[in-house]
Amino acid sequence: MTFRVLPIQSAQNVRFKQALRLRQSRQRRRSERILIDGQREILCAIDAGVQVHELFVPATAVEAVDSGQAPHDFVALLARLASGGAELLSLPDGLLERISYGGRTDQWLATATPPDRTLADLRLSDQPLVAILEGVEKPGNLGAVVRSADGAGVEAVIVVDGGTDLYNPNAIRASRGTIFTLPVVSASTNQVQAWLRQQGVTTLVARPNAALPYDQVDFRQPVALVLGSEALGVSSAWLGDDYSGICLPMRGRADSLNVSITAAILFYEAQRQRHRE
Repeated sequence: MTFRVLPIQSAQNVRFKQALRLRQSRQRRRSERILIDGQREILCAIDAGVQVHELFVPATAVEAVDSGQAPHDFVALLARLASGGAELLSLPDGLLERISYGGRTDQWLATATPPDRTLADLRLSDQPLVAILEGVEKPGNLGAVVRSADGAGVEAVIVVDGGTDLYNPNAIRASRGTIFTLPVVSASTNQVQAWLRQQGVTTLVARPNAALPYDQVDFRQPVALVLGSEALGVSSAWLGDDYSGICLPMRGRADSLNVSITAAILFYEAQRQRHRE
């Protein structure tokens, strides 16, 4: 190998304990570090220019590298991370199971500096489609919305007054790593509304009681879609002449869908209309 891998054998190892504590949101904020679980997610992060500080891999994978049995792309990735300043560490299976999230089978884990994006960093096309999430509390829903946004060609996701940190491990996992490659920013309601006025886009607000069905909306124009929290929907800040309410007709007893499902339907209706043209 042309790079050094540090073996960790004990749960008392300082590096192991520091990484494990990053499962706590308070520790992530304090240290300005995040955890990234999984090969796909880590690859998305480094492709997006995220600074990876440590990569934890199975000891058996390192043994395969030493014996020349490891896949070439795995060796190339280790070399790429090492050349970028990341430290490579190996763990036995028992320790990897303790530190990995949600029963991941590939058991790669990285610590990294979270992206620091703002509204000023967003560069939109002439006919953008932007998603705005207000007050979403469940990180899995946030990640699922980002994944759908990535698939449908949404240009940016803006989290307004969010109840979860953007880079919660569950949000990263649910997004399949696209939370790094798609511009995702956090801002206050006032900041976002001022920004929308500057962009000159039509702002559509998803509300269960709105009169206009989503499939009667012209999504071919520059559009910002506002979706609310799982429990409360959008706030009164999104009422007024500047904002048009749209709905998904509900034919059964439930009055609304999960926010990530609603988002996917709206995103792909916009994609359908734009591709048809």
